[in-house]
Amino acid sequence: MSSDQAEVVLIGCGAPLRGMGWYHAVQLLEGDCPSAKLGHVVEGWFLGPGASGPGGDDFAAFASQASKEHGVQFHKSVADVPPVAQGVKRLALISGRTADNPRLLKEAIAAGCSSIYLEKPGAPTVTELEAMMKEASAAGVTVLMGYNKNVSKYVATVRKQAALVPGSHVTFVTNNTYENTPESLGECFERNAEGMLKNMAIHELALLVSFYDVTVDNIDSVEADKSFSSMQTLRGPSGKEFTDFDKIKFSIKTKTGKAVTVQADRCGGDTSYAFVSDAKGEEVYRHYMPDEDDKKMVEELKAKYPGAMPYFFPQHPDYITVKERVAKNCATGEPAEGIATIEIAVNTLKVAEYLTPTLRKQLL
Repeated sequence: MSSDQAEVVLIGCGAPLRGMGWYHAVQLLEGDCPSAKLGHVVEGWFLGPGASGPGGDDFAAFASQASKEHGVQFHKSVADVPPVAQGVKRLALISGRTADNPRLLKEAIAAGCSSIYLEKPGAPTVTELEAMMKEASAAGVTVLMGYNKNVSKYVATVRKQAALVPGSHVTFVTNNTYENTPESLGECFERNAEGMLKNMAIHELALLVSFYDVTVDNIDSVEADKSFSSMQTLRGPSGKEFTDFDKIKFSIKTKTGKAVTVQADRCGGDTSYAFVSDAKGEEVYRHYMPDEDDKKMVEELKAKYPGAMPYFFPQHPDYITVKERVAKNCATGEPAEGIATIEIAVNTLKVAEYLTPTLRKQLL
């Protein structure tokens, strides 16, 4: 490993083709992030009780290949990771369950990590994320977030176009591919019990916090588009009932004079996009993710990793950009331009916790 590389400890790999952690590992092993070298993988489930269950054999095959071909060490817990070698900068990439993140951050600091890449939203609640922020700060550890839409081409292009249009207004649209049935959405509501705004639409809220001055204290008004939005109470597989938005559209105005709209639909399809409207409210520009240039890349990745989660591929370049900038920051101290900090994540979670009851009330 060279001196301008960070040693990565991936915490939470998940099943091959399904886990986000696995896809991070694949990109690192492919050499897509030159400032990062994957040294260790911590996977409590598949190296523990899940070893003989579904996906266990696939994980074992992946682990065997990664250790044989790349020298990656696999561990059941963070405590099993050997001490960091002298002169090495160690980066933790935490990609487990959100509820485990407060404990995993503590363990990563104890394992000698000087930087931490934390997957969104960081923690289940604002209180926990604020405590994590203080803990990392006290230890002198940098925490950066996996809000990859902050560096997406479609976001940058739309923001640039909006700046050229007098009185412009930007709308961010995010879609998912669930079937519009009580069974499909009920399973989705239970698995993502933190709610749509803390889960699917959290990336868009991070954009609002990062680029549109949106904080709870700076929100002047929030208005749901009732003709588009829908909220349902559905039974999950466990038989418990969950209430959440299956689709929501809302506009925010800030006290500092900015305005922006977000639209999210669990059953809206597999493309996200953003568009610019002029002062009359007419659309003047739109950019999709993936765009025409990226569709070829998506098809190539589908062929390379058949059966993998479809949402990995359109975001493939953005995942690389975030990891590379975070790893370079860890290894060399170069500022991680455009990458969301844990402070942005705290404000994003605060906005999600404020918006959920506010919008629910408007839809009742």
